[in-house]
Amino acid sequence: MSAETENEAATEITMAAPYRREIKSFVRREGRMTDSQKESLERLWPRYGLDAPAPGQPLDLDALFGRAAPKVFEIGFGAGDALLFRAEQAPERDYLGVEVHRPGVGRVLNRADKAGLGNLRVACHDAVEVLRDWLAPESLDELILEFPDPWHKTRHHKRRIVQPAFASLVASRLKPGGLFRLATDWVPYAEHMREVLDAAPEFEGGPVPRPDSRPITRFEARGERLGHVTTDFCYRRR
Repeated sequence: MSAETENEAATEITMAAPYRREIKSFVRREGRMTDSQKESLERLWPRYGLDAPAPGQPLDLDALFGRAAPKVFEIGFGAGDALLFRAEQAPERDYLGVEVHRPGVGRVLNRADKAGLGNLRVACHDAVEVLRDWLAPESLDELILEFPDPWHKTRHHKRRIVQPAFASLVASRLKPGGLFRLATDWVPYAEHMREVLDAAPEFEGGPVPRPDSRPITRFEARGERLGHVTTDFCYRRR
């Protein structure tokens, strides 16, 4: 996830009640859309876009992709470089990407069309609402959250997406044995992520080397030049 895109959300949740949020932890920075991005959104949305299902009727992902295959959900794909890389490198898997910033969505649609990808769908919506309201329990094989906004200031820490409530929501949507992959280049946030997920009874795991499925993006390379240290995590749903 790039610094511009920060598609996240965090609030309180219990497993016995719906996840209702009062504090959103993303900021919608629309930016300028190119004519190509606008055209791609209009022309390609019927092919690649996801709209909200009827209340209480989660998406049938196998029907959506026309096959039974592992399903991967990526939160905040930004410019889409990593999402497109994964979809191209693993055609046997189906990918759902969520991003609130329309220029990034338009760019991904354009590139997906040029690459002829059939294993990719995207939503331009709040990722937590998609996860909570659009997807059925135990419908995902993997969930990816890379470089979410660390909300550096102490008074903003409540806006961080990785919280105990969010971890429980993620676990509820992963199949048993499903993977929750995270990455951050902000050391205090890495410590926070580990603290939250090590304490989550639904998960086991910890820091891992950078997986081959995560390419180094321009955003990460810029952080490295500034002295940032990237930490990858992988947690498995028990």
